[in-house]
Amino acid sequence: MKQIKISSLSELIWHEKKFSDLNVESLYQFLRLRSEVFVVEQDCIYQDIDNNDLDATHVYATKTIEPNAQVIAYARVLKPEQKYPNASIGRIVTSPNSRGLGLGKVLVERSMKLCKKLYPNYGITISAQKHLEGFYTSFDFFSDSEIYLEDDIPHVRMTCSK
Repeated sequence: MKQIKISSLSELIWHEKKFSDLNVESLYQFLRLRSEVFVVEQDCIYQDIDNNDLDATHVYATKTIEPNAQVIAYARVLKPEQKYPNASIGRIVTSPNSRGLGLGKVLVERSMKLCKKLYPNYGITISAQKHLEGFYTSFDFFSDSEIYLEDDIPHVRMTCSK
């Protein structure tokens, strides 16, 4: 599949869907993007398909209308108690061909907004790669754990209570 590159964030179409509302092509696209970045680019063999997708709300951006649209950015929102006592955002990823436009920032903002809408009485907790701690601090997340290894990559648990 030819990789799509975007030149402006205004080109994107944003989606928020429960697993049962996904089409097969979109699911394939998330898994492809997650594998491209987390397994291949980061050279990390891990079990990506962990059953949490089934109960998640999936936030993603495409450049064209579904069903055959390539996913450019993706995150999943987990309900409270699914991974942490708070709501959680995970698998936050942007296409390597579309970096440098602030897409990651927009993705995190949209995911946080969705968490607050779906779970207004909860904070948000993430497992952040240590080298991205400063990025998440800019969204009012604070570190609340020691550094730990997750899939042999240093991580830190971070929480936003706003």
